[in-house]
Amino acid sequence: MHQAQVTQGPLRGVPLRMVQACQGLRGRRLPFVAVAFGTGVGLYFALPVEPLAWQAAGLAICAMTLFAVAYACRDGAGVIALLMAALVCGLLSGIARTAVVAGPVLEFRYYGSVEGRVVHIDRSSSGAVRLTLDQVRLDGIAPDATPRRARVSLHGPDPETVAPGDQVMTTAHLSGPNGPTEPGGFDFQRHAWFLKLGAIGYSRVDLLRTAPPDRGLSVAIARLRTLVSDGMRARLPGVQGEVAAAITTGDRSGLPDDVVDALRASNLAHLLAISGLHMGLLVGFVFWAVRGGLALWPAVALRHPTRAWAAACALPFAIFYLFLSGGSVATQRAFVMAAVMLIAILVGRRALSLRSVALAAILVLVWRPESLTGPGFQMSFAATGALVVAFRGLAPLRHHHRWGAWFTGWRGGILSLLISSIVAGAATAPFAALHFNRVGQFGVLANLLAVPAMGMLVMPLLLLGLLLWPLGLGLEVAPFWLAGQGIAWIIGVAEFVAGLPGSVGHVKAPGPVVLPLLGLGMAVLGCTVGRGRWLALSLVVVAAMLWLRSPRPDVLIASDGRVVGIMTAEGRQLSRDEGAAFAAMNWLENDGDGASQWQAASRRGVPPDLPEIVALRGKTGLDAALNRCATEALWIVTPVRVEAPSGQCRIFDERSLRETGALAITKADPDGTITIRTSAEGQGRRPWTRAGRESVE
Repeated sequence: MHQAQVTQGPLRGVPLRMVQACQGLRGRRLPFVAVAFGTGVGLYFALPVEPLAWQAAGLAICAMTLFAVAYACRDGAGVIALLMAALVCGLLSGIARTAVVAGPVLEFRYYGSVEGRVVHIDRSSSGAVRLTLDQVRLDGIAPDATPRRARVSLHGPDPETVAPGDQVMTTAHLSGPNGPTEPGGFDFQRHAWFLKLGAIGYSRVDLLRTAPPDRGLSVAIARLRTLVSDGMRARLPGVQGEVAAAITTGDRSGLPDDVVDALRASNLAHLLAISGLHMGLLVGFVFWAVRGGLALWPAVALRHPTRAWAAACALPFAIFYLFLSGGSVATQRAFVMAAVMLIAILVGRRALSLRSVALAAILVLVWRPESLTGPGFQMSFAATGALVVAFRGLAPLRHHHRWGAWFTGWRGGILSLLISSIVAGAATAPFAALHFNRVGQFGVLANLLAVPAMGMLVMPLLLLGLLLWPLGLGLEVAPFWLAGQGIAWIIGVAEFVAGLPGSVGHVKAPGPVVLPLLGLGMAVLGCTVGRGRWLALSLVVVAAMLWLRSPRPDVLIASDGRVVGIMTAEGRQLSRDEGAAFAAMNWLENDGDGASQWQAASRRGVPPDLPEIVALRGKTGLDAALNRCATEALWIVTPVRVEAPSGQCRIFDERSLRETGALAITKADPDGTITIRTSAEGQGRRPWTRAGRESVE
């Protein structure tokens, strides 16, 4: 049957039914623009090579042309051109951001003097104090080849008095950021590029101050954060003070590992990350406190817009919390969402709507396009969007003669809390499982017990204590103590839930197309109505099926050759029970395997039908393995460079792995074809990779 088409105008030839469907989007365009913009950002990060300058210019011209078409057809099907323009703008935002943060990256191993200014202090996964330095100076390296920032872990004595702004010097081992631990895994090189980190390393010698600390707004804010963190620990000793410091200033350096593990297992780890929840609780408390206080004054409440006044009072607190917490990407995202909603109240719009969520997403992606690839962005907007859609769908029940009573009074509060926990948990669970390979089986229960304490006790009392603290009368002691009791309750809930049998489920990492399909499907699901939701649901179902069918490699080889993982019937067997722990544990997590490294190293299952793999820790045993190459076809993996001829052997040494990065080897059945994927191929020729930088040179 012939399908009717548009016969004139810039959209001539487009099916008429599609045009009519697009016309039906009027009033709901902004959420689709946000989805299109995010899709463009995602396409940019999926490119195998970085666009050249003339290609970026062509995209800019294309975007302007599409905007012109969208304006010309604004009363009709111009939405098609608008969405295409938004997609192209997403691509351009990624290109621009990559150029803005561009800086030198160390291409070799450096050992020598390192000088710089401390801009951030935290702790590594091993517990060592870690300094991020800018204004970096390295011996023998020209300024234009010196990284803009370097991060140094201090494995010597902990510096007792170092603070942000200090000019320091030490002797350190540095190198460029490492790539993924396996092809398709988390790309730390890309992550470091957008943090402007061009060198990562460690020092075993004492830290020396070389000059008086710098003075400036950023240094003053950093020192205020340090002061508040130390004050929290002094007034709330033990774990309570560490948690209070984490949720006020973002300083998680002193948190015990067992507490962090319990919070993760109970799906309460989000309470430590300063995100939309904390910003929302703080802003909401100030908003309702101001509005409630003004309501007690009838002459004001009846004649003036107290709702807008409360929003205007809450906005400065959001700005203060943004700076106090360190202004991380997650906090910036939370601030943008809170600010958009407060401004919506000021101009008389609904604070929580899909339009405000979409606007916040666009602003965040324009400012930090790279945040799209992180779990924080995905989980925050998945939860917020799902809550908006869910409560919008439940709105008719609020006015129903039978069900309306359930949404008022104390029953309404409990029901809203229950619905919020279930909806937000269901929306974020796929992304949490995808990124962290674990699922808190009783996360809803833990959140129902812990989040009210955070919202009604901990956050308000910490804010009150911070406001009373500068008075110097000791009035902050009582609020901080009461907040500590709320923190103790949250930790108790986490430990209780984490201790339940089967509290943590492990899932394997999906294939590369699962996350884009899942994210796009859920985004479109929230934006569409009617039949469009079936298309969105089909994307989600396809993503789930592909996830279930995602295979794991038979063999994994680390980029430094220090560890090899071979899949057996018992699970992945590791070549060493200690050392190279980051890669080893990452592999096990991606396998959905909860075993420890030493447990995986002790496995004796049947390996796949591949050539014998000899994993060496160095030069020990290398000569003997090479001698066998005359008669046997071995695969030799070693972290040192091999100069001798290999004979029938295949050598994976320091030199070859430096070019390829980590390797994933899979043997296809039944034909037995061996496929080797490299991290370098998966990353492409991008500015944050060695291949990309060499192509520019």
